[in-house]
Amino acid sequence: MVSKRERLEAAIAREVADRPPVALWRHFPVDDQTAVGLAESAARFQEQHNFDFIKLTPSSSYCLLDWGVEDEWTGHTEGTRRYTKRVIHSPDDWKELRVLDAHEGALGAQIDSLKMLRETVGSDVPIIQTIFSPLSQAKNLAGQDRLMEHLHRDPTGVEAGLEIITMSTRAFVKALQDVAVDGIFYAVQHASYRYFDEEAYRRFGRPYDLRILEAAEEYWLNLLHLHGGAIMFDLAASYPVQIVNWHDREVEPSLFEGRDLIEGAVCGGVRRETLELGTPDQVQAEASEALSSLERRGVVLGTGCVISSIAPRTNIEALREAVDFA
Repeated sequence: MVSKRERLEAAIAREVADRPPVALWRHFPVDDQTAVGLAESAARFQEQHNFDFIKLTPSSSYCLLDWGVEDEWTGHTEGTRRYTKRVIHSPDDWKELRVLDAHEGALGAQIDSLKMLRETVGSDVPIIQTIFSPLSQAKNLAGQDRLMEHLHRDPTGVEAGLEIITMSTRAFVKALQDVAVDGIFYAVQHASYRYFDEEAYRRFGRPYDLRILEAAEEYWLNLLHLHGGAIMFDLAASYPVQIVNWHDREVEPSLFEGRDLIEGAVCGGVRRETLELGTPDQVQAEASEALSSLERRGVVLGTGCVISSIAPRTNIEALREAVDFA
């Protein structure tokens, strides 16, 4: 029997064990508001589909609630929540943030959820925890427009906030060692030419990214997610991670081209739209084409981002089964 870890390690080494690994992840709206609800929903999703790792997907506010943000569930099909209260209004507010205790409040509840999930699924299923980049967290603390305004009006003030966010996030990443996680899913939303040029991102993004990834260096399964379009793939491809995931069916580079630019494995191959609105045959056709283009090596089959909460079960099963016939 090939273990899930062995299968993933083979993909990272550009080899094939028995088959390519496969994974999908989704939000669990309302359930994700308690530690037990999130853990149980994630465990049931894994039990249904037997993916090669679990990416625990809390609401994006989990790392911000202890700073005072508020959000609500309004029915978005992706499963995300709408922010109803921000805590950054003026440039001076960035300096008022405090370093959070990783074992208290909402962060502590997230650790509790991971502990429950680990107890349920056992030691053989790799688990990675969602970690948002400091700029991503800053966006949700202030709102995207206000963040960009403050970066132009008072960049050093924002940098003070990014430093505090980074310190809090590093402490949380290190605290995950006590939960026996296997890595982090590092979500980067601003390594994009829609927000910055490379020089600006090297100031406001990359240094903080690297410090958080340094805190995760003890883990063996760190996955970088580059969100959105016009991504700075060349810049982010130098990050010390084992797997890179992006919207490969929608933006450049292609999955094949991306694999040539990194070490380790790429993750993707199927459009989220196909998974949500297509047929099982269409899902398997995209999956087969992606795996064939890479000769099944250096790839984790999945989608470019979190899947919709309304994606049909039969389509999810079709993607999961595609690796068995590749």
